[in-house]
Amino acid sequence: MQQSSPVVVTENLTKRFGEFTALDSFSLQLDRGRILGLIGPNGAGKTTAISILVGLSQPTSGSAQIAGVDCVRDARKIRQLVGYMPDTFGSYDNMRVHEYLDFFGAAFCIERGERKKRIEAVMETTQSTYMKDRYVEALSHGMKQKVAIARTLLHDPQVLIFDEPANGLDPQARIEMRELLLRLAEMGKTLIVTSHILPELARICDQVAMITHGRLRAFGTLEEIMRDISQERTIEVQLLSADQLDEATRVVREFIGPEKTSQITASAAEATVRFRTVKSETDITKLLALLVTADVAISRFGEVQSNLEDVFLSVAKETDERDKQSQSTLAAATAGRSDESGGTE
Repeated sequence: MQQSSPVVVTENLTKRFGEFTALDSFSLQLDRGRILGLIGPNGAGKTTAISILVGLSQPTSGSAQIAGVDCVRDARKIRQLVGYMPDTFGSYDNMRVHEYLDFFGAAFCIERGERKKRIEAVMETTQSTYMKDRYVEALSHGMKQKVAIARTLLHDPQVLIFDEPANGLDPQARIEMRELLLRLAEMGKTLIVTSHILPELARICDQVAMITHGRLRAFGTLEEIMRDISQERTIEVQLLSADQLDEATRVVREFIGPEKTSQITASAAEATVRFRTVKSETDITKLLALLVTADVAISRFGEVQSNLEDVFLSVAKETDERDKQSQSTLAAATAGRSDESGGTE
Protein backbone atom coordinates (compact mmCIF):
# COMPACT_ATOMS: atom_id res chain seq x y z
CA MET A 1 0.00 0.00 0.00
CA GLN A 2 1.46 3.36 -1.05
CA GLN A 3 1.88 5.87 1.74
CA SER A 4 0.28 9.28 1.12
CA SER A 5 2.40 12.42 1.17
CA PRO A 6 2.35 14.67 4.26
CA VAL A 7 -0.23 17.45 4.06
CA VAL A 8 1.81 20.06 5.95
CA VAL A 9 5.57 20.33 5.35
CA THR A 10 7.97 23.01 6.57
CA GLU A 11 11.70 22.93 5.87
CA ASN A 12 14.15 25.18 7.72
CA LEU A 13 11.48 27.86 7.98
CA THR A 14 13.10 31.05 9.27
CA LYS A 15 11.73 34.54 9.89
CA ARG A 16 13.84 37.48 11.03
CA PHE A 17 12.81 40.99 11.97
CA GLY A 18 16.04 42.95 11.77
CA GLU A 19 18.44 41.29 14.21
CA PHE A 20 15.64 39.43 15.99
CA THR A 21 14.96 35.85 14.85
CA ALA A 22 11.32 35.00 15.50
CA LEU A 23 11.48 31.59 13.82
CA ASP A 24 14.68 29.61 13.37
CA SER A 25 14.98 26.59 11.02
CA PHE A 26 11.49 25.28 11.84
CA SER A 27 10.97 21.89 10.15
CA LEU A 28 8.13 19.38 10.54
CA GLN A 29 5.73 17.13 8.60
CA LEU A 30 2.09 16.39 9.38
CA ASP A 31 -0.05 13.69 7.76
CA ARG A 32 -3.70 13.95 6.75
CA GLY A 33 -6.28 13.48 9.50
CA ARG A 34 -3.76 14.16 12.26
CA ILE A 35 -3.98 16.69 15.09
CA LEU A 36 -0.80 18.57 15.93
CA GLY A 37 -0.48 20.40 19.22
CA LEU A 38 1.77 23.44 18.75
CA ILE A 39 2.88 24.61 22.18
CA GLY A 40 5.29 27.17 23.53
CA PRO A 41 5.39 30.25 25.77
CA ASN A 42 4.25 33.65 24.57
CA GLY A 43 6.71 35.00 22.01
CA ALA A 44 8.04 31.54 21.16
CA GLY A 45 7.31 31.84 17.44
CA LYS A 46 3.98 30.01 17.15
CA THR A 47 2.09 32.96 15.67
CA THR A 48 4.92 33.64 13.22
CA ALA A 49 4.81 30.04 11.98
CA ILE A 50 1.02 30.18 11.62
CA SER A 51 1.17 33.49 9.73
CA ILE A 52 3.48 31.92 7.16
CA LEU A 53 1.37 28.76 6.84
CA VAL A 54 -1.80 30.74 6.12
CA GLY A 55 -0.06 32.96 3.57
CA LEU A 56 -0.12 36.17 5.62
CA SER A 57 3.64 36.47 6.06
CA GLN A 58 6.72 35.61 4.02
CA PRO A 59 9.66 33.75 5.55
CA THR A 60 13.18 35.12 5.43
CA SER A 61 14.32 31.69 4.26
CA GLY A 62 13.13 28.09 4.13
CA SER A 63 9.87 26.79 2.70
CA ALA A 64 6.36 25.74 3.71
CA GLN A 65 3.81 23.71 1.77
CA ILE A 66 0.23 22.65 2.32
CA ALA A 67 -1.08 19.80 0.17
CA GLY A 68 1.85 20.40 -2.17
CA VAL A 69 1.07 24.11 -2.59
CA ASP A 70 3.77 26.64 -1.71
CA CYS A 71 2.59 28.95 1.08
CA VAL A 72 4.51 31.93 -0.33
CA ARG A 73 4.22 31.63 -4.10
CA ASP A 74 0.56 30.50 -4.09
CA ALA A 75 -0.85 32.43 -1.13
CA ARG A 76 -4.27 32.81 -2.82
CA LYS A 77 -4.62 29.05 -3.27
CA ILE A 78 -3.38 28.46 0.27
CA ARG A 79 -6.33 30.46 1.60
CA GLN A 80 -8.64 27.97 -0.09
CA LEU A 81 -6.79 25.03 1.44
CA VAL A 82 -6.50 26.41 4.97
CA GLY A 83 -9.08 27.48 7.52
CA TYR A 84 -7.74 29.70 10.30
CA MET A 85 -9.51 30.58 13.52
CA PRO A 86 -7.60 33.18 15.58
CA ASP A 87 -7.91 33.42 19.36
CA THR A 88 -10.25 36.43 19.16
CA PHE A 89 -13.74 36.15 17.70
CA GLY A 90 -14.68 38.89 15.25
CA SER A 91 -18.43 39.44 15.40
CA TYR A 92 -20.80 41.97 13.86
CA ASP A 93 -23.63 43.63 15.79
CA ASN A 94 -27.23 43.13 14.69
CA MET A 95 -26.39 40.00 12.68
CA ARG A 96 -28.03 36.65 13.22
CA VAL A 97 -25.81 33.58 13.09
CA HIS A 98 -27.03 32.44 9.67
CA GLU A 99 -26.55 35.99 8.31
CA TYR A 100 -23.06 36.10 9.76
CA LEU A 101 -22.13 32.80 8.07
CA ASP A 102 -23.76 33.91 4.82
CA PHE A 103 -21.64 37.06 4.86
CA PHE A 104 -18.41 35.06 5.16
CA GLY A 105 -19.61 32.52 2.63
CA ALA A 106 -20.00 35.36 0.15
CA ALA A 107 -16.52 36.58 1.07
CA PHE A 108 -15.23 33.13 0.09
CA CYS A 109 -17.02 33.55 -3.26
CA ILE A 110 -19.34 30.61 -2.61
CA GLU A 111 -22.41 30.87 -4.87
CA ARG A 112 -25.71 31.61 -3.16
CA GLY A 113 -27.28 28.17 -3.72
CA GLU A 114 -24.17 26.32 -2.62
CA ARG A 115 -23.71 28.76 0.25
CA LYS A 116 -26.99 27.75 1.86
CA LYS A 117 -26.02 24.08 1.72
CA ARG A 118 -22.60 24.80 3.17
CA ILE A 119 -24.05 26.85 6.03
CA GLU A 120 -26.44 24.02 6.93
CA ALA A 121 -23.60 21.49 6.74
CA VAL A 122 -21.13 23.39 8.92
CA MET A 123 -23.78 24.20 11.52
CA GLU A 124 -24.69 20.53 11.69
CA THR A 125 -21.01 19.58 12.04
CA THR A 126 -20.49 22.07 14.87
CA GLN A 127 -23.89 21.24 16.43
CA SER A 128 -24.91 24.89 16.28
CA THR A 129 -28.05 24.65 14.12
CA TYR A 130 -30.26 25.56 17.09
CA MET A 131 -28.68 29.02 17.31
CA LYS A 132 -28.99 30.01 13.63
CA ASP A 133 -31.60 32.75 14.33
CA ARG A 134 -29.87 34.16 17.41
CA TYR A 135 -27.90 37.39 17.31
CA VAL A 136 -24.15 36.74 17.32
CA GLU A 137 -23.36 39.36 19.97
CA ALA A 138 -25.85 37.71 22.37
CA LEU A 139 -24.15 34.30 22.27
CA SER A 140 -22.11 32.86 25.11
CA HIS A 141 -18.38 32.45 24.61
CA GLY A 142 -18.74 28.72 24.00
CA MET A 143 -21.46 29.31 21.40
CA LYS A 144 -19.32 31.92 19.66
CA GLN A 145 -16.45 29.47 19.44
CA LYS A 146 -18.71 26.97 17.65
CA VAL A 147 -19.85 29.66 15.22
CA ALA A 148 -16.23 30.65 14.63
CA ILE A 149 -15.37 27.06 13.73
CA ALA A 150 -18.42 26.87 11.47
CA ARG A 151 -17.17 30.01 9.71
CA THR A 152 -13.70 28.43 9.37
CA LEU A 153 -15.25 25.34 7.72
CA LEU A 154 -17.37 27.21 5.17
CA HIS A 155 -14.96 26.85 2.24
CA ASP A 156 -14.22 23.18 3.13
CA PRO A 157 -10.46 23.57 3.79
CA GLN A 158 -8.14 20.58 4.08
CA VAL A 159 -6.10 22.04 6.95
CA LEU A 160 -7.55 23.78 10.01
CA ILE A 161 -5.48 25.99 12.29
CA PHE A 162 -7.03 26.86 15.65
CA ASP A 163 -5.39 29.37 17.99
CA GLU A 164 -6.44 28.73 21.61
CA PRO A 165 -9.89 27.27 20.77
CA ALA A 166 -10.57 26.21 24.38
CA ASN A 167 -9.46 29.45 26.00
CA GLY A 168 -12.06 30.84 28.39
CA LEU A 169 -14.45 27.88 28.04
CA ASP A 170 -16.16 26.24 31.00
CA PRO A 171 -15.53 22.50 31.62
CA GLN A 172 -18.60 21.34 29.67
CA ALA A 173 -17.77 23.57 26.71
CA ARG A 174 -14.20 22.25 26.73
CA ILE A 175 -15.48 18.70 26.46
CA GLU A 176 -17.70 19.69 23.54
CA MET A 177 -14.78 21.49 21.87
CA ARG A 178 -12.56 18.44 22.31
CA GLU A 179 -15.19 16.16 20.78
CA LEU A 180 -15.64 18.55 17.85
CA LEU A 181 -11.92 18.69 17.06
CA LEU A 182 -11.68 14.90 17.16
CA ARG A 183 -14.72 14.67 14.89
CA LEU A 184 -13.10 17.01 12.36
CA ALA A 185 -9.97 14.81 12.30
CA GLU A 186 -12.15 11.76 11.71
CA MET A 187 -13.61 13.61 8.71
CA GLY A 188 -10.11 13.73 7.21
CA LYS A 189 -9.26 17.29 8.22
CA THR A 190 -5.69 18.00 9.36
CA LEU A 191 -5.57 20.17 12.47
CA ILE A 192 -2.92 22.40 14.04
CA VAL A 193 -4.01 23.54 17.49
CA THR A 194 -2.24 25.96 19.84
CA SER A 195 -3.21 26.02 23.48
CA HIS A 196 -1.92 26.87 26.93
CA ILE A 197 -4.30 24.29 28.41
CA LEU A 198 -1.86 21.41 28.01
CA PRO A 199 -3.92 18.63 29.66
CA GLU A 200 -6.73 19.33 27.16
CA LEU A 201 -4.26 19.31 24.28
CA ALA A 202 -2.77 16.00 25.40
CA ARG A 203 -6.20 14.36 25.14
CA ILE A 204 -6.62 15.04 21.42
CA CYS A 205 -3.20 15.39 19.78
CA ASP A 206 -1.57 12.71 17.67
CA GLN A 207 1.67 14.69 17.64
CA VAL A 208 3.18 17.55 19.62
CA ALA A 209 5.59 20.27 18.51
CA MET A 210 7.31 22.20 21.29
CA ILE A 211 8.82 25.55 20.32
CA THR A 212 10.81 28.03 22.41
CA HIS A 213 12.86 31.06 21.29
CA GLY A 214 11.81 30.38 17.70
CA ARG A 215 13.29 26.89 17.54
CA LEU A 216 11.56 23.51 17.44
CA ARG A 217 12.78 21.72 20.56
CA ALA A 218 10.76 18.50 20.38
CA PHE A 219 8.46 16.90 17.81
CA GLY A 220 6.65 13.57 17.74
CA THR A 221 3.96 11.69 19.58
CA LEU A 222 3.64 12.46 23.28
CA GLU A 223 4.94 8.98 24.05
CA GLU A 224 8.02 9.48 21.83
CA ILE A 225 8.83 12.84 23.38
CA MET A 226 8.36 11.55 26.91
CA ARG A 227 10.57 8.55 26.15
CA ASP A 228 13.33 10.78 24.76
CA ILE A 229 13.16 13.34 27.55
CA SER A 230 12.12 11.22 30.49
CA GLN A 231 15.43 9.48 30.93
CA GLU A 232 15.14 11.54 34.09
CA ARG A 233 12.43 10.53 36.55
CA THR A 234 10.25 12.91 38.52
CA ILE A 235 10.23 12.09 42.22
CA GLU A 236 7.78 13.70 44.64
CA VAL A 237 8.17 13.95 48.38
CA GLN A 238 4.87 14.71 50.10
CA LEU A 239 5.36 16.11 53.61
CA LEU A 240 3.02 15.95 56.57
CA SER A 241 3.68 19.63 57.19
CA ALA A 242 4.96 22.52 55.08
CA ASP A 243 6.99 23.61 58.13
CA GLN A 244 9.61 21.04 57.13
CA LEU A 245 9.78 22.17 53.50
CA ASP A 246 13.14 23.94 53.87
CA GLU A 247 14.76 20.95 55.58
CA ALA A 248 13.40 18.49 52.99
CA THR A 249 14.61 20.75 50.17
CA ARG A 250 18.07 20.94 51.76
CA VAL A 251 18.35 17.13 51.95
CA VAL A 252 17.17 16.72 48.35
CA ARG A 253 19.59 19.42 47.14
CA GLU A 254 22.55 17.71 48.81
CA PHE A 255 21.43 14.36 47.42
CA ILE A 256 21.14 15.33 43.74
CA GLY A 257 24.05 17.79 43.74
CA PRO A 258 24.25 21.60 43.47
CA GLU A 259 24.45 21.51 39.66
CA LYS A 260 20.91 20.06 39.56
CA THR A 261 19.34 22.55 41.98
CA SER A 262 17.29 24.14 39.19
CA GLN A 263 15.42 20.85 38.79
CA ILE A 264 13.95 21.08 42.29
CA THR A 265 10.44 22.49 42.74
CA ALA A 266 9.17 23.14 46.25
CA SER A 267 5.55 24.06 47.01
CA ALA A 268 4.56 25.32 50.44
CA ALA A 269 0.87 25.28 49.49
CA GLU A 270 1.04 21.56 48.67
CA ALA A 271 3.81 20.71 51.16
CA THR A 272 5.73 18.91 48.43
CA VAL A 273 9.23 18.78 46.99
CA ARG A 274 9.62 17.55 43.42
CA PHE A 275 12.83 16.92 41.53
CA ARG A 276 14.09 15.21 38.39
CA THR A 277 16.96 12.74 38.48
CA VAL A 278 18.62 9.92 36.56
CA LYS A 279 19.62 8.16 39.78
CA SER A 280 18.76 4.49 40.18
CA GLU A 281 16.06 2.93 42.35
CA THR A 282 18.72 1.98 44.90
CA ASP A 283 19.95 5.58 45.14
CA ILE A 284 16.39 6.90 45.45
CA THR A 285 15.87 4.54 48.39
CA LYS A 286 18.97 6.07 50.02
CA LEU A 287 17.35 9.51 49.74
CA LEU A 288 14.31 8.27 51.61
CA ALA A 289 16.61 7.03 54.38
CA LEU A 290 18.36 10.43 54.50
CA LEU A 291 15.03 12.23 54.86
CA VAL A 292 13.95 9.91 57.67
CA THR A 293 17.31 10.42 59.42
CA ALA A 294 16.75 14.18 59.19
CA ASP A 295 13.42 13.67 61.01
CA VAL A 296 11.38 14.82 58.01
CA ALA A 297 7.83 13.51 58.37
CA ILE A 298 6.75 12.07 55.00
CA SER A 299 3.24 11.05 53.98
CA ARG A 300 4.14 9.87 50.46
CA PHE A 301 7.34 9.28 48.51
CA GLY A 302 7.56 8.05 44.94
CA GLU A 303 7.79 8.61 41.20
CA VAL A 304 5.27 10.86 39.45
CA GLN A 305 4.12 9.92 35.97
CA SER A 306 5.13 12.69 33.57
CA ASN A 307 2.43 14.50 31.61
CA LEU A 308 2.54 17.05 28.79
CA GLU A 309 3.03 19.96 31.21
CA ASP A 310 5.96 18.23 32.90
CA VAL A 311 7.58 17.40 29.57
CA PHE A 312 7.13 20.95 28.25
CA LEU A 313 8.53 22.53 31.41
CA SER A 314 11.48 20.15 31.24
CA VAL A 315 12.16 21.05 27.61
CA ALA A 316 11.76 24.79 28.28
CA LYS A 317 14.06 24.72 31.32
CA GLU A 318 16.72 22.66 29.53
CA THR A 319 16.54 25.02 26.55
CA ASP A 320 16.89 28.14 28.71
CA GLU A 321 19.90 26.68 30.50
CA ARG A 322 21.52 25.68 27.20
CA ASP A 323 20.86 29.13 25.68
CA LYS A 324 22.33 30.89 28.72
CA GLN A 325 25.41 28.70 28.53
CA SER A 326 25.79 29.43 24.80
CA GLN A 327 25.42 33.16 25.42
CA SER A 328 28.03 33.04 28.18
CA THR A 329 30.43 31.12 25.93
CA LEU A 330 29.87 33.60 23.10
CA ALA A 331 30.36 36.58 25.41
CA ALA A 332 33.60 35.10 26.75
CA ALA A 333 34.88 34.40 23.24
CA THR A 334 33.98 37.93 22.12
CA ALA A 335 35.71 39.42 25.15
CA GLY A 336 38.78 37.29 24.41
CA ARG A 337 38.96 38.52 20.84
CA SER A 338 38.58 42.12 22.01
CA ASP A 339 41.49 41.69 24.44
CA GLU A 340 43.67 40.18 21.72
CA SER A 341 42.96 42.91 19.19
CA GLY A 342 42.61 45.95 21.46
CA GLY A 343 45.19 45.72 24.19
CA THR A 344 45.98 48.71 26.43
CA GLU A 345 47.73 51.98 25.71
